Amino acid sequence: MSFSFAINIYGCQMNQYDGDRLRTALTFRGWKETDTSQADVVIIVTCSIREKAEQKVLSEIGRYKKAFGVKGKPILAVIGCMAQNMGVELIRRFPQVRVVVGPRHIGLVPDALEKALRNKVVVYLDEDPREMVDLKVTPIIRSNPFKAFVTIAHGCDNFCTYCIVPYVRGRFVSRRPDEILEEVSELVEDGILEVTLLGQNVDSYGKDFCKGYRFSDLLRDVSHIPGLLRVRFTTSHPRDFTDDVIEVMAEEQKICPAVNLPIQSGSDRILKKMNRGYTVSGYEGIIRRLRNAIPDISITSDLIVGFPGETEEDFVDTLNMLERMQFDLVHTASYSPREGTPAAVLPDQISQEEKKRRLAIVNELQDAISFKKNLDLVGKVVEVLFDDLAPKGGGLLQGRTPTDKVVLVPGDETMLGKLYEVRITEASNWYLYGELVSLRDFNDVLEVGL
Repeated sequence: MSFSFAINIYGCQMNQYDGDRLRTALTFRGWKETDTSQADVVIIVTCSIREKAEQKVLSEIGRYKKAFGVKGKPILAVIGCMAQNMGVELIRRFPQVRVVVGPRHIGLVPDALEKALRNKVVVYLDEDPREMVDLKVTPIIRSNPFKAFVTIAHGCDNFCTYCIVPYVRGRFVSRRPDEILEEVSELVEDGILEVTLLGQNVDSYGKDFCKGYRFSDLLRDVSHIPGLLRVRFTTSHPRDFTDDVIEVMAEEQKICPAVNLPIQSGSDRILKKMNRGYTVSGYEGIIRRLRNAIPDISITSDLIVGFPGETEEDFVDTLNMLERMQFDLVHTASYSPREGTPAAVLPDQISQEEKKRRLAIVNELQDAISFKKNLDLVGKVVEVLFDDLAPKGGGLLQGRTPTDKVVLVPGDETMLGKLYEVRITEASNWYLYGELVSLRDFNDVLEVGL
């Protein structure tokens, strides 16, 4: 019997990767993907990084209550971090939720769905933080046919005091390099041009191996896969970002000159309270080495304002740091307490009003920096791989430069999956706008990268 499913994905790129693997695994079993109004099962891949992310999922779950009460479907499967965080409470609160699976048991999801359709309730939570029941399938059926994510490690051992990830995703474990390289090769055979290697902390990759195979080794090996055009990675941690990674980035042309290196605060005092394991000066040293080795590199970061106990002096230190660092882009957020993390019970919690004020100041400063850096690109010709329609439509396509700048140009779907030289004509702090100059030949680009 054939079943139908719909899938909704919240949160990070690792969730997108897991969603594409589930989509592929179910399709291989003969299931049909459809929209939520027709599906037998709605799979919700969830995020718990902030309370707001969970509230969005709870709101979606509630919308299916009436249909489930009348038709007995769709049944819901809640997968991932929020499933691990809330557990059986989801079953108690919502009769339409019949499957709850934590992120380290994703390999059991297809069987769990079939059991649920036989009127069973199935719960697989990650009791052992090091156990992993993975879904061993290459995501051939994807949301994007030209670029793909590949998770290289699961979990996190950093225990930043504000972060819930180690509690819902478990301890750090690296995937075997042969598995990763085989998966990337299969993706390239399926038409993938760009891969992004994913992990909560990619720089820790291989530290749990006994033979010394490191993240820089994996980067080099992936970049040597024939037919692959670009390699990206995220997310890095300053405490573990080593010079051998900088060296391989400078040597291998396929590795894009772009790094996301979250700093989180410009105050050493706050970084210590966050348990980040580095100082601002140590972080700045990494940035100097990156820019010296790869002059055209784009560096983005993540920043939290309003962490418990953050004084006005600490906040000014952060503003000064942003002025010095001149990041291409910064993903900012005000501190959001997560129950179960040490920071949630720290004294001197900052008021919402003050967090909002500080966030607005940080965003105004960084927007001006980002706009100036993008404005410097106007008139220059850059290489863009077009991979999707622009989110707001308007006859525009979107693509990215090797430095991860988003470029919008007028065009149609025949240009997707192709590499163009584009002259930048206009800039904003988030996007670049351009006009086509010429179509690049993949073979020429790949030969240069050998």
